[in-house]
Amino acid sequence: MVFSEEDKVLIKVLRQEKGYGAKKFIREFPNKNWSLSSLNKLLTKIDQTGSVDCKPGSGKKHMIRIAQNVDSVEELVLSQKSALGTDKTIHQIAKETGISKAKLLCCKVHF
Repeated sequence: MVFSEEDKVLIKVLRQEKGYGAKKFIREFPNKNWSLSSLNKLLTKIDQTGSVDCKPGSGKKHMIRIAQNVDSVEELVLSQKSALGTDKTIHQIAKETGISKAKLLCCKVHF
């Protein structure tokens, strides 16, 4: 369940000032259709951090897009073109860079 920013602020204030629990929120705001488990997770976050915001650095990391990785892959691919007989397979490039073969195939570098 995704809470709106207004919902998060309301939940935080009522939790901190009045000690509302998840079941109390569901009884008080039946039209919101909040799930008990989602409320419990949000209340736990509020109790632990005092905030409804995501932790800094949380979320999916997109390492393939880091410029250093792109540069190193491009360097390996370009070196193959300039020096005949030094071809590397996509498996070898993946092993050398630490980037999965699937991610290498998805990026815009042409082998």
